[in-house]
Amino acid sequence: MTASPADALLTRLAAASRQEQFLAVVGRDEAMARWREAVPHAPLPAETVPLHEALGRVLAADIASPIDVPPFDRALVDGFAVRSADTEGASEAEPRRLVLNAEILACGVAPALAVGPGTATPIATGGVLPRGADAVVMVEATEFEDGPEPAIALGQPAGPGRFVGYAGADMARGETVLRRGTPVTAREVGMLAACGLAEVSVVRRPRVAVLSTGDELVAPGRPLAPARLYDSNGAIVAASVAENGGVAVPGGIVPDDEAALDAALRAALATADLVVLSGGTSKGAGDVSHRILSRLAEPGILVHGVALKPGKPLCLARAGTVPVVVLPGFPTSAMFTFHEFVVPLIRAQAGLPAREEESVEARLPQRLPSELGRTEYVMAALSRGAEGLVALPLAKGSGAVTAFSQADGFFAVPANRSGIEAGETVRVSRIGRAARPPDLMIVGSHCLGLDRLVGHLAGRGVSARTLWVGSAGGLAALRRGECDLAAMHLLDPETGRYNAPYLTPGLALAPGWRRLQGVVFRAGDPRFEGLPARDAVARTLADEAAVMVNRNTGAGTRALVEGLLNGARPPGYWNQPRSHNAVAAAVAQGRADWGVAIATVAKDYGLGFLPLTGEHYDFAYREERRGEPALAAFLALLDDPALAADLAGLGFTRAGG
Repeated sequence: MTASPADALLTRLAAASRQEQFLAVVGRDEAMARWREAVPHAPLPAETVPLHEALGRVLAADIASPIDVPPFDRALVDGFAVRSADTEGASEAEPRRLVLNAEILACGVAPALAVGPGTATPIATGGVLPRGADAVVMVEATEFEDGPEPAIALGQPAGPGRFVGYAGADMARGETVLRRGTPVTAREVGMLAACGLAEVSVVRRPRVAVLSTGDELVAPGRPLAPARLYDSNGAIVAASVAENGGVAVPGGIVPDDEAALDAALRAALATADLVVLSGGTSKGAGDVSHRILSRLAEPGILVHGVALKPGKPLCLARAGTVPVVVLPGFPTSAMFTFHEFVVPLIRAQAGLPAREEESVEARLPQRLPSELGRTEYVMAALSRGAEGLVALPLAKGSGAVTAFSQADGFFAVPANRSGIEAGETVRVSRIGRAARPPDLMIVGSHCLGLDRLVGHLAGRGVSARTLWVGSAGGLAALRRGECDLAAMHLLDPETGRYNAPYLTPGLALAPGWRRLQGVVFRAGDPRFEGLPARDAVARTLADEAAVMVNRNTGAGTRALVEGLLNGARPPGYWNQPRSHNAVAAAVAQGRADWGVAIATVAKDYGLGFLPLTGEHYDFAYREERRGEPALAAFLALLDDPALAADLAGLGFTRAGG
């Protein structure tokens, strides 16, 4: 006698109740621990994609700028390139008369004439600053004087560097401008394009197979028969996969048939990095997924049943190397467990950070002035201070691409306020990525070696952000509690020692590495070639045609330069860029004849190099925080052989090495 459908159903239910109970219900923490132990939550291997396909991806390697941005000193306004010394004392009552040179420097035009004493060259915004000039005056500050010898009358003085954007001020050649692990948004695409990069190495997106199980399910768009439901879980899961950096591979609806589900699951496992099913996790008659998973491959099922409400029927498994998640069938339970257990894995595989809140409150460490009558939006980097988060405003101007890359978010200064006072709390809205402060904030003087060190830290799971304000600026920020480490190379003229004499009580010094400083010049220049550095500079100071390039006040190199000059103020003295790269660029491009920079940069730019001294590039920190995990990891890394090898490749030697 043939059994009726009802009898067959009762038989299946009885068997299910006897044999297919939950393996064991565990707590949420235990389930997560098993899941993370069995399934690596780490980025997938890298792939190279064209720049136009990089949006939304995650960088797989540090990006160093192959060029200086901008690649030359340029005018920031329309006006005239001048020598600042010629403008001293200028006023409306006693204007300074400057004869115009016979060229106009529009964008894209290389200067042919130097700006000599008493002359000026018309220049457009973005134009290349000519040799001899160290400032730009706005058109509005001048009166044109026609005649046989066209000239301008200047009614106000222009200090050195006025309206000048220095070469490499935004991005210096060789400087790490984007870190691996950085999600690529429109701002990063702009930075990569500004560097001239047409393709980029990114973390491969995880392929996530999405299957829905159940005889009752119907695909959206098809007629809905009685006792059937539209499959919403498949669409929600696929959208959430894409939203969190994965590539959803729809597997459609699979009926409650063991053979059909076995075939669909095996096909998904062959092509996906992760398989997500919804439905088929409890002990009903049609729930067969856990039976299939238990025999597919070791280790099989990791968790079947979690003490969650909603979400108890969750099943976590691994078939070979591929993780498998079987979500509860009810949409609310499915999405709760998906975001709890699956989203962290997808984001980790895609190289993305964990999801964070949209905004955070942070304290402003110093007064921030603002113009009344205009709402001002201020880019800010976040750091951890003694009293909570600190918002560090980024001072780069409107032409800088890197302000976006260094910012965690922004806050607004209302139009009816002339600024925000020190100690006030601001709400920082995130931009692009989560507004989470780095594990370490490093402020001070830039070094390619530090870029390498930060890359090694990232490999150990420690995030760091670097802000370049010069050695003295970094030390001041450390004293104010705005950063964890100050990167510095400050020479004390009285003792001849680096860095240690500048420490105040409570600060300690971690020895970094040694860099060779010297005079850089264009190879073949007889004024320098083959001579000791100090002799060459002394001879050049007597040459009125020789132009130097200096360094900014507060830079460690500035003290070395002043010692060479011994009180002299030769042409180019007031040209004071903020990096070794900018110095090398000025010399390589013929805008200056000599300057002081490190040997590594001289080599990169193909310049001659006369050694001066081996300087100490070290790190100051607060002694009381030495045991904090991120700082301890940094200090330990300084003794790592892999870092020492990287530094040696740059021409640096570890302290004592």
